[in-house]
Amino acid sequence: MKVRFGYVSTALALYDASPSKTLTFKRYSGMTDEARRDKLLAITEANLNHTMRMLYYNAAHELELYRLSSSIVPLATHPDVQWDFISPFKSKWKAIGDFIKQHKLRVSFHPNQFTLFTSPRKEVTTNAVGDMAYHYRMFEAMGIEYDSYMNIHIGGAYGDKPASLKRFHENIKGLPLPVKKQMTLENDDKTYTAAETLLVCEQEGIPFVFDYHHHMANPCEEPLEELMPRIYNTWMHTGLPPKIHISSPKSDKAYRSHSDFVSLDFIKPFLDLAKKLDADLDFMIEAKSKDLAALQLIEDIAKLRGAKRISGGAVTL
Repeated sequence: MKVRFGYVSTALALYDASPSKTLTFKRYSGMTDEARRDKLLAITEANLNHTMRMLYYNAAHELELYRLSSSIVPLATHPDVQWDFISPFKSKWKAIGDFIKQHKLRVSFHPNQFTLFTSPRKEVTTNAVGDMAYHYRMFEAMGIEYDSYMNIHIGGAYGDKPASLKRFHENIKGLPLPVKKQMTLENDDKTYTAAETLLVCEQEGIPFVFDYHHHMANPCEEPLEELMPRIYNTWMHTGLPPKIHISSPKSDKAYRSHSDFVSLDFIKPFLDLAKKLDADLDFMIEAKSKDLAALQLIEDIAKLRGAKRISGGAVTL
């Protein structure tokens, strides 16, 4: 089985390369109209340039997975701003998309924790739809909207998990179908287990992103051996390997927090299980040291008996 690796948003090995530079609405509000537009354009241009720097870095290191920053465009979804962030940068968006396609990179977005579909408040669902549409527009601008996915969590339980899950199925109908087709769901570390999230994915036809660390912090009764074939099946229609989120606890006391690097001992049981199932996987590394953690984990896994490093960013098990 082949395992590819990637990381989240910012390559720490690069100098001053954050693709998530931002502008607060408070600061924006204190500016003149001309200064507002100039600032929005300048920050967005810098974030797009840094995104391209990240992609060059990934290609050079043969890291085929990358999670794009959700904060490329400042104030993109603020109801009092709502500006055209596509037209001024058409060539840059296209160049990023062309590079992704040329190097066959698998990219994704992960909208923030407020993008959820279980809330009883209508405005929360409205904002979630708007945020998902924002991410989809960026995919469209890059020309990769049919090949890339946006990952979110189910959301809160609000003291009544069955009722909240029912709301999820109802509220998700508000998503335009093209946007829904490009979404994935992930189990979380406190509320919805892997089994619960997987069932929702099966019911809605949504691919399931399994988070191993979250599963260990919030386990379900069903054995992982039974869940994994079903997880694979949710990805069958996409033509992509299942994506797995990989991290390890910061400490026993801060078990849910991510450590700087990934402990091989912590993920070894999952590797052993995956090897038995013998199907390709993609690992998104969520450690705080980002690209450095991904590259280190590749080296660590490659030292295991039976493992072989086949590129800068992939191993076989």
